[in-house]
Amino acid sequence: MYQRILVPIDGSPTSDLGLNEAIRLARLTNATLRLIHIVDELSFALAVDAYGYYAGELLDLLRKNGAELLEKGMAAVRERGVLVEGVLYENLDKTVPQRVIAEAESWKADLIVIGTHGRRGVRRMVLGSSAEGILRGAPVPVLLVRAPEGTQ
Repeated sequence: MYQRILVPIDGSPTSDLGLNEAIRLARLTNATLRLIHIVDELSFALAVDAYGYYAGELLDLLRKNGAELLEKGMAAVRERGVLVEGVLYENLDKTVPQRVIAEAESWKADLIVIGTHGRRGVRRMVLGSSAEGILRGAPVPVLLVRAPEGTQ
């Protein structure tokens, strides 16, 4: 059964749904969770453009927010009695799916759990789909936890 569950988190409500399902599974199987947060190129570029930060300041802010997000997620997991660890990545050389797949391989994950909006059509094409990229390339099973219709 699943003993090493990888959970990418980004702080969104959808990500929280995936984390909660991963915690539930970990409790059932006595698994360890590894939470990962990725400061990626797209987030960096959008934030620089939107807020007019200097690149160095913004990267520091994204790192700090990512570390806080991981700590909050790990605390929630520990409160439910599950072993957890967290990793923060700066991912300026790979896509988010590539980084998650590489982490699954190197950590020898048994399962990846991801919250997803389940967008279709043009919205998915425009916004991209990290979940789909991970699903297509993952070396292990992937559990997609879909957000209820109308969830942002």
